[in-house]
Amino acid sequence: MAVQIGESSQKNDLVASTASAVTATYELPWVEKYRPVYLEDVVGNEETVERLKIIAKDGNMPHMIISGMPGIGKTTSVLCLARTLLGDAYNDAVLELNASDERGIDVVRGRIKSFAQKKVNLPPGRHKLVILDEADSMTPGAQQALRRTMEIYSSSTRFAFACNQSNKIIEPLQSRCAILRYGRLTNEQVLKRLKQIIDVENVQYTTDGLGALVFSAEGDMRQAVNNLQSTVAGFGFVNGDNVFKVVDAPHPITIQAMVKACGEVEADHGNIDAALEKLSMLWEKGYSAVDIISTMFRVTKTMEITESIKLEYLKEIGTTHMRVLDGVGTYLQLAGCLARLCKIKAF
Repeated sequence: MAVQIGESSQKNDLVASTASAVTATYELPWVEKYRPVYLEDVVGNEETVERLKIIAKDGNMPHMIISGMPGIGKTTSVLCLARTLLGDAYNDAVLELNASDERGIDVVRGRIKSFAQKKVNLPPGRHKLVILDEADSMTPGAQQALRRTMEIYSSSTRFAFACNQSNKIIEPLQSRCAILRYGRLTNEQVLKRLKQIIDVENVQYTTDGLGALVFSAEGDMRQAVNNLQSTVAGFGFVNGDNVFKVVDAPHPITIQAMVKACGEVEADHGNIDAALEKLSMLWEKGYSAVDIISTMFRVTKTMEITESIKLEYLKEIGTTHMRVLDGVGTYLQLAGCLARLCKIKAF
């Protein structure tokens, strides 16, 4: 489960520049303090970010939809692009709305239309920008109303939609936009940025602590940075145990021991008693069935076992996960999963 740490201590320019630029009298959350300011500072999704750099260089930004999982830099990339395009006019020429809160048709007819009509002094060839975060939460009526607004004010205003699922954006809007897709960040990319922040903040840490942060984040940079700050605030020291206390998730070592017990040779099946003992311990600590089964899936994927056995394990765990998500999140459901794992040929 350990994540290898590189020896290089070279810091990203972002970390030094943003840290020194914070002049507020209060301490910003680290996720904002170290948020990228320019496209060069955005982590991961290099090909897509390169497309944004070309748009920034040409200056002619199309309407766009950026889709992907939470915490991987969608909104941040659009804000970085806006800063590059608009320069000093950024504050007056950008309207950022969270569509999950302000998602009705009245917002389109009111705030967005008023902003599109507003006159702003811009650099030549530049446009005002409306950023709609969580755009897949907008009501169908509001999305329909946007169609006409985008057409009428296309000469002065561009729209950028950030969403988790682009298929929830209606087809007429999709056809008017360039669609960019962001993938999850790799463990190495998350680890590199965490190491940069740790160096600047002089955080005391262990290798297993960094590994726990990366494991629990699942490619979500925002969650990784928030968990890092929460661990430092709560314990002052980043190690594996402290991180998993903060994220309130079962410790992977316990889960790994439980799964391994299912494969221990005892007659013609695994050691069900040892596996159930670990499960009971986790259940008594108050972990939900979703927490346990999802961690089982992620741990099993990384275990060094025969590939065919691993696939059978993942099949059983995945089936149980589906049942848990359907509402049958009982101890009996998890115990049944372990029993089925024990029946699979031991590794």
